[in-house]
Amino acid sequence: MKATDRHKLIERIKTIKGLTDDERSALLGLLREHKTYGLVWEDKPEAVEERLREELPILVEDKDRALTEAGPDAPNHILIEGDNLEALATLAYTHAGKIDVIYIDPPYNTGNKDFVYNDSYVDNEDSYRHSKWLSFMSKRLRIAKKLLSENGVIFISIDDNEQANLKLLCDDPDYGFGGNKFVGQLVWFKKRKGSFLSNKVVSLTEYILIYTRNPNIQLFGGLPRNSESQPIIKRTNTAKVLTFPPNIIKTKLPDGVYKKGVYGVGTSASELIEDVIAKGGTFITPVKIKAPFVWGQEFLEQELKNGTEVIVNTKNFQVRVIRHNNESIKAMPSFIDGREEGATNEDAYELLKEVFATDRPFQYSKPVNLVKKLILANSYFNKAVTVIDFFAGSGTTLHAVMQLNAEDGGNRTCILCTNNENGICENVTYERNKRVIEGYTKPNGEYVEGLHNNNLRYYRTDFVGRSRSTKNMRCLVQLSTDMLCIKENLYAEKKTFAGLPTFKNIYRYFEHGNKKMLIIYDERYVDEIVKMIEKVETDSKIKVYVFSPSEDPWEASFEPVNDKVELCALPQAIYNTYKRILPKPKRKPLESEEEDALAIENDDEIGGLFSEEGGDE
Repeated sequence: MKATDRHKLIERIKTIKGLTDDERSALLGLLREHKTYGLVWEDKPEAVEERLREELPILVEDKDRALTEAGPDAPNHILIEGDNLEALATLAYTHAGKIDVIYIDPPYNTGNKDFVYNDSYVDNEDSYRHSKWLSFMSKRLRIAKKLLSENGVIFISIDDNEQANLKLLCDDPDYGFGGNKFVGQLVWFKKRKGSFLSNKVVSLTEYILIYTRNPNIQLFGGLPRNSESQPIIKRTNTAKVLTFPPNIIKTKLPDGVYKKGVYGVGTSASELIEDVIAKGGTFITPVKIKAPFVWGQEFLEQELKNGTEVIVNTKNFQVRVIRHNNESIKAMPSFIDGREEGATNEDAYELLKEVFATDRPFQYSKPVNLVKKLILANSYFNKAVTVIDFFAGSGTTLHAVMQLNAEDGGNRTCILCTNNENGICENVTYERNKRVIEGYTKPNGEYVEGLHNNNLRYYRTDFVGRSRSTKNMRCLVQLSTDMLCIKENLYAEKKTFAGLPTFKNIYRYFEHGNKKMLIIYDERYVDEIVKMIEKVETDSKIKVYVFSPSEDPWEASFEPVNDKVELCALPQAIYNTYKRILPKPKRKPLESEEEDALAIENDDEIGGLFSEEGGDE
């Protein structure tokens, strides 16, 4: 259809009478779709997706499974039991833009009953096999993209069954990350021995696709020798200007003045922005070069502080560096030989046998050393990153994070998400990492000391009605406490605030170090709580989450203590997040005025001022 005809039809649909808003919106959406290149599949609804049209997910902690002996300063790792689409929705509120490393090992859709869709195994006979998988993955990757930090990276394990489809899906800017965010594809040699049953191709490798929010990110691949000279210009048309201070760039070029202009040809040519002077093997004037640099100005300045040497030895002004500090790195290689690094399927199997002292507690575990290598790629310099795996399986990713922290003194934290099909979350994921933290004995009687400096908290997904009745809004705020603790990484609840007791149905207070959080469930007591805050001496602001039927967190009421608080209105902040990621709700009649009024007036649901004190200390 021509663009002019499409436009006329769109305008016609807008004027047709007898269509509902949903019908009109659906028709316009179909007409406005204009996909010229990319992956197309038949969208197949999921049961969990339909449930999210009716209910909003929240997280509820199972305190009986909490392992918190390491104390509040140790990493607080999180395990979420539930469908990962539900779990990701909650994390979109607590961790949007905060995840530095995502590693996932999704079902490979081999046709051998490794992929379950709507409680049924997908096999080779299913004509919608690939469409179901793409529908399943696209919904999760769209949320995962929102979780990545500015320098965040996602690693996705896959094999030949869906590798091509996954690459196209991830390259799509709407459903995935965009082709310009593709970093590369790793080939992982996964086995020591091939299958003797194959009479075609023996599969010894799998793939790991890498995408990032920052196309200029550099992934750790090892430490180079000091004598190695590395280029920081790549062959691309994307140019930027770097300014090198005087007496920094060393050179073998003859002494003299080099005029501004373009030096060299092709996509890696350099351009001098100003004249420069070379004398005695050094450029004695500032050097401004426009070229397709891998580094940015801030990164360059940090490298110079670390002692990195800068060299220009060619007439093309191709800048190279020698990094003398211990933090210099090589780029990540595209091939990982599991046999050399103790990172094969056999290694993963043997480790699980040791931890559980049983033969096969889980069938498709990834080796710890493989996942450690991936996490280290984006956490070598920043050892306090947050890692997530929303296809957690046996919990290898958390095991890898804790082991890395033990090896290099890091403070990385990890979030795992998995369902509890066949008891996997309780009996495998949780139990494995519980043993790793507490210590375990191998089948041969050898004791393995636990990685004790770690906390692990166990959560389950639960639900609140999606319709925005006052009753549901109050319920959502009451049940959001565990999510707020995760969001603020603050779990130390106090029994008192400003010298007065807290009450779970009115307000609760959390504090550790400079972190302070006050959750107000009943807005009728805002004025009294403000007077309490006035009496509190604090060096840091108190994060105040307060129930409000609107976007306004009672700013006027908190004006006397504006310098002491940071306000957030609930549940609107949660609704705003969910509106962007959850499927549209089904159209329903409005809630009756009587039900709304009852929810407002019923003190049993709101709680009285002196009912059920809260806090643990």
